[in-house]
Amino acid sequence: MTETPHTATGSAGTASIRAQIRVWDLPTRLFHWALVGLVIAMVATAWKGKLDLHMTLGQVVLSLVLFRLIWGFTGNRYARFANFVAGPMSGLRYLGTLFGRPGPTYIGHNPVGGYAVLAMLGLLLLQACTGLFTSDDIVTDGPLFSKVSGSTAALLSTIHRRAIWLLLAVIAVHLLATVFYLTVKKENLVTPMVTGRKKDAPAAAEATGGHPLLALAIFALCLATVFGGIALIK
Repeated sequence: MTETPHTATGSAGTASIRAQIRVWDLPTRLFHWALVGLVIAMVATAWKGKLDLHMTLGQVVLSLVLFRLIWGFTGNRYARFANFVAGPMSGLRYLGTLFGRPGPTYIGHNPVGGYAVLAMLGLLLLQACTGLFTSDDIVTDGPLFSKVSGSTAALLSTIHRRAIWLLLAVIAVHLLATVFYLTVKKENLVTPMVTGRKKDAPAAAEATGGHPLLALAIFALCLATVFGGIALIK
């Protein structure tokens, strides 16, 4: 079930209960900024030919994506997929409000933003998994390169090298959307992802849950699964 949008009103009664509320839990924020740093590092290491480090970082990215997939069912209210994964018509209706009259206000991800999250997670998962089987055809092979045939490895390497441009395009659209919301819609999406809190939101929309210790245990499990599993398969 997706998040119920909150429609802004000008009544004094509504204004009196609007406050700065907790929206993004700490694990979600740490995931977001860790992923930003890792994507930058992955691009830089690939560009400079530091492929051993690139592949190690790729396994960390895979662990993070697996964590986020689990956290999408166990995190706080706004981190859960059920809160922001909506049907196509919801996304189209929301797009229709971007340049027209004000539409409903979403505390967490709006329907279009929800699709962007899924797209980025899917592309990151694709990149991380195909990267395990890639080779530079010179010195460095992925940790599972030897487990598939040469033709399969070549196909996965091609997918890995081409899909990165699609991922970068989605990231670029995400950045442009952030600027659009800040300059046109007058909504700051960055600060809440730093502080975890959003201003001028209904107090009743405060999020609970998302305990950091639970997140730490899940992430440790994901790291062990990825690094340990790869070591066993090798």
